[in-house]
Amino acid sequence: MALKIDRHHFELIKAYGEESYPNECCGFLLGKQTNGEKEVTATFPAFNSREDSEKYHRFLITPQAYLECEKFARSKNLDIIGFYHSHPNAEAQPSSYDVEHGWPWYSYIIVSVKENRTVDVTSWTLKDDRSKFNPEKIVVNE
Repeated sequence: MALKIDRHHFELIKAYGEESYPNECCGFLLGKQTNGEKEVTATFPAFNSREDSEKYHRFLITPQAYLECEKFARSKNLDIIGFYHSHPNAEAQPSSYDVEHGWPWYSYIIVSVKENRTVDVTSWTLKDDRSKFNPEKIVVNE
């Protein structure tokens, strides 16, 4: 299965990662699931509410931010289908922390940013038993 995303939102996610460097960025992937395929048609950035001393390797989206995004998504007839965050100076692979705090079904885009530049973008879905993430192909629509 692949995660489809239009070029504009793909580039925005990369830009958010670079702007937030050396801290993690975070936000929501909005769109629809049709015939088992998810398509991102909007992004919704979130403030990384993690304490300052941890923002370089952790992110936190508050319940209030989640509710705000949910209201926005509903107003556009979209669903929250995933999340994105960056890994400053680290690979674009889920950490053990990501596995512990992730939710099955959702897509998780991870942006690796090194020296203020995006070097890799990947997507993942957490197995139903929450044991590990499986890679998810990203298809960027023009």
